[in-house]
Amino acid sequence: MPHSSSDERQITALFSEKLNVQVPSVETDLIDSGLVDSLTFVEFLAQLEKEFGIQVSLEDLEIEHFRTISRIASFIASKSRRDARLSLRE
Repeated sequence: MPHSSSDERQITALFSEKLNVQVPSVETDLIDSGLVDSLTFVEFLAQLEKEFGIQVSLEDLEIEHFRTISRIASFIASKSRRDARLSLRE
């Protein structure tokens, strides 16, 4: 299922406003481009959890999910659907 462009805009704003990182495109590789280092990534995860109301577990930390804003938006959509299904089972 595709993610929404509003999620991409929200993630782009998070990078810009909270982390002072200007990402040129939603397809820019954040890691290979050097825009995100390990410290920035940890801070980003904390902001992502707060902003989207999700919890990123160790099992979720697949680097491919976090390479681009587009992939992050897809991860959030998938995580939100999975969390919703789990809470329905409880």
